[in-house]
Amino acid sequence: GGSLQTGQAWYQDYNGEGLAREGVIVVNLAYRLGVFGFYADEELITESQHHTTGNYGLLDMIKALEWVRDNIACFGGDPANVTLAGESAGSAAVSALCTSRPAAGLFRKAVLESSTLASIDPPHSYRSLEEALASGKKLKEKYNALSVGDLRAMKAEDLVSEADTQHHITIDGYALEEDPYLSYRKGIHNEETILHGYNAKESGPFLLFSKTTLDNYEDKIRYFLGDYTKEVLKVYPAETNEEAAENWAEIYGAIFFSYPHYCYNRLAVMNHIPVYEYFFSKDNGRLGSWHSGEEIYLYHNIPGHSRLFDKKDRELSDAMTAYLLNFIRNGTPNGSEELPLWPENEDSETLMEFGDHMGIISERSLKLYAIIDQMQGWK
Repeated sequence: GGSLQTGQAWYQDYNGEGLAREGVIVVNLAYRLGVFGFYADEELITESQHHTTGNYGLLDMIKALEWVRDNIACFGGDPANVTLAGESAGSAAVSALCTSRPAAGLFRKAVLESSTLASIDPPHSYRSLEEALASGKKLKEKYNALSVGDLRAMKAEDLVSEADTQHHITIDGYALEEDPYLSYRKGIHNEETILHGYNAKESGPFLLFSKTTLDNYEDKIRYFLGDYTKEVLKVYPAETNEEAAENWAEIYGAIFFSYPHYCYNRLAVMNHIPVYEYFFSKDNGRLGSWHSGEEIYLYHNIPGHSRLFDKKDRELSDAMTAYLLNFIRNGTPNGSEELPLWPENEDSETLMEFGDHMGIISERSLKLYAIIDQMQGWK
């Protein structure tokens, strides 16, 4: 996670220790971020043997997967049974790798948490080559650089702050040949089975410093949904500031996170890929069901001494990790008799809820998804 501009492989919520205790061989891979990972330039296309630019971070991930293929047996791992997992921007990267030809054969299973690139118009961490090159040109102009050589001559400390302008996976024609949506429509994909999902309050950290009221509620919707605003307001009417704020949190979370998962699930079903989807809703004394809140549960890393989590949190983590372990080993979260059956999401409406309630629920935002489908031209 980290919008492809921040983050680290050793973060405690997913540091691998919880799964390693269960006998899983875990590799946490690092990759270049921001301007060093996703800057694009015509000169760099000329330099590249594959005529690519803009996806250096993604190429780092592919190189790491190649290392796993070539070396993991030395650590007791099975190169023919690799599961690739990521959250947020990490999940967007997994989504890209699922249709990347250079990544073919490097993993079999995919875990995607709180982001995919499967919608027709992916909402974040993604751009066309033209957009990437235009952004790169602006960066050179900002620093009065006439060439890539001029940028290379600069101190890294002077460029690292450009992470917020250069942090998008690019359709470069090599690492990612086309929109993942188009690849799936052609039946092109690398994963054989999928576990994916999103959280109840994904929008929490992104709306923390903004205020939604009746006065600006409609404007916020219109910024993202344009001519379909009136239809959205019929689904999410508001008469008070509180209702406006609650509705906008739901709509924002759907636009950026849950709707792309809905798209991904439908494409998986179309390609006959076994797919299991979750909905994480557990509140606690920490992140709760905000964006990334599921990680510490799924990867079994709740600190033993922490008072932010109680017995129910730990029991939920045990269950989520057991499902994940089954998926890693066998390609399905099922297999443990003590766990409720987690059915495939064959209708793209059936999710496993992980929260105070654990069991099957129905997708909650289908009316909004239908509007976004209409806006984007989903077929």
